[in-house]
This record gives sequence, structure tokens and C-alpha cells, in this order.
Amino acid sequence: MANGLRFKTARDLFVACPAVARDMRALPTEQRSIEFCRDLLAGPIPEEAITFCAYLLPDRAAVWWAHECLGHLSELLDKTDQELLALVRDWVSEPDSPRHRAAVSEAAATPPATPGAWIALAAEWRDNGFGVAGSVVGAAAPTAFQRHPAAHAVNAGVLAGLARVALADRFAVLSAFVEMGLQLAEIEAQRQSADAY
Repeated sequence: MANGLRFKTARDLFVACPAVARDMRALPTEQRSIEFCRDLLAGPIPEEAITFCAYLLPDRAAVWWAHECLGHLSELLDKTDQELLALVRDWVSEPDSPRHRAAVSEAAATPPATPGAWIALAAEWRDNGFGVAGSVVGAAAPTAFQRHPAAHAVNAGVLAGLARVALADRFAVLSAFVEMGLQLAEIEAQRQSADAY
């Protein structure tokens, strides 16, 4: 299934999404994306595996993945974050619904200082392609250089949630999040492959 990933190798991802190089220190290789991500997890900065997953997944899938990750941390999130995640859940199920789009757009007006706010912002930026200047009230629109702002926001949201996990449990939670992201990447690859027929 890894052959069907939208970025077959780590280098493919870095070439298509140059913004990822600003979010992580690891250098790309010709290694298959799934293997590269697992090596990041086993490396000196395992959080970079989260970053890689955020860019590896298509934007809508990345937003869903972030929602699921943060859903596992609900006891560490405040009421506002939980409400934002509920809006994101509804948006993912019907992204073209004007009601859900409006709700996410309004939620994205919250400055992205919490995990849920980052994920709402990712959904808003995904809805606006590469982030139309002026479309986001509470946060600056992404710069022209940052061509994948939804992935950047997903990364920030998941890492902000992970930072709330006790140190003793953090690597186990991080590993579970990465495995969930890689499984979703493989499912997306299968779905896109089936759609091509």
C-alpha cells in the first residue's frame, strides 16, 4: 500500500511541501515515506514524526487525524477546545455544508493558542485553499511561502496537545498518534487507488 501514498518517498514530500523543512530538522532521504516516519519516531526528535504525518496526509484527512489525536486527550483539554473539536468533527463529516463551514470559520477567529484552536484554523485554511488573505479574522493568513498552512496548523495543534501529556506517558502517546497517522495515510492511499479505477 505504501506505493500508493501521495508522497512515495520522504524527498517527494519535501519537494512538494517545502514548508515542512521549516517545521523539522531531519533532512529528506529516498526512503519510503512510512519507513522514514517510523525512523523519525525512533530518532532523537520523535516529535518530527508528528510533523511528517501532518504533511503526509491530505489536508482533510490530516484535520481528521488531529481531531482523533486530541480526542484521546479530552481530559487534558478545556471546554472551549472540546467545543472547537466538536465543530471540526461536524465539518469533517460534511465539509461542503455551509452551516459547518460557517461554524469552523467563526471558530477559526479564535487566536490559535490552544490545540483545538489550531485544528479549527487548519480546517478553515483547508477550506480556503492556501489561505486567502483576510479570510481568517483571529490569526494572520498564511504567507505565500507557506503553501501548506493546514498541515502546519495540524502539526501545531497535535504537538500542543501532546505537550499536555505527562512526560512519563508522552512517548507512548506520541507513538500511538504516529501509528494512527500512518494507518490513515495507507487507507487514504487505498481509497485514492480505488477511486482511480
